[in-house]
Amino acid sequence: MSRLGPVITLTAGAALAVGLGVASITATPAANTTAAATSNEPSATETTAAAEPSAEPAATVTPEPTETAEAAPKTIDKADYGGYVRGNGGLIAISTRDGKTIGYFCDGKSEAWFKGNEKDGKITLRGFGAAAVGGTLGGGKATGWLKIGGKKWTFAANTVVKPSGLYRATAQVRGAKLRAGWIVLKRPQGGFTQVGAAFADEKQLQIPQLNAYQPTEPVPLDDDTTLYPKDVDGFIQEMQ
Repeated sequence: MSRLGPVITLTAGAALAVGLGVASITATPAANTTAAATSNEPSATETTAAAEPSAEPAATVTPEPTETAEAAPKTIDKADYGGYVRGNGGLIAISTRDGKTIGYFCDGKSEAWFKGNEKDGKITLRGFGAAAVGGTLGGGKATGWLKIGGKKWTFAANTVVKPSGLYRATAQVRGAKLRAGWIVLKRPQGGFTQVGAAFADEKQLQIPQLNAYQPTEPVPLDDDTTLYPKDVDGFIQEMQ
């Protein structure tokens, strides 16, 4: 009996401790629940605010649709054309660089220079008096119309590469301003067709033939004068 006394006492103490622990665990959630319930109750201010209608949300302003800006017109970086004028027998050459465009017509007896612009493949060129050229560039071809001296013709000119193309020379000869122009076209069957005209002021001169394979080589005009032809890249800026 004396040995069982402490065991019983300890067991009773342990049971009491367990009982107190369970009571503590049970009581703690009750306190939390009460606190939670208290914290969830709206305050007087919140109740008043909830009762009042909330402010209207800010109106979203949708910008008026704006018209799409027109795309800037495109221009051809670089192209050269040459061909025959229908019903005339003369040649026409057209060259364009970044929209700046020049043209030249010559049938060996008369000539006409033109300048203007190209936009979106369309050209409008003006010459002396009422002379004009209009047409379309694209697809490896220039097509349009030519008007000189009250007469009008049509033309179709294919793209060309050097030595075919347009050439020009200027000089001051014995007080007169000299100008000369040439169109050189390679023939499909071989060789070149060449036509040109030269004038000292308003007087027409006998024009020399260019070296078709090297058209920018100097050529003698007469015993005292040598011409130095330039290809179109050498004078297109001067023509504008």
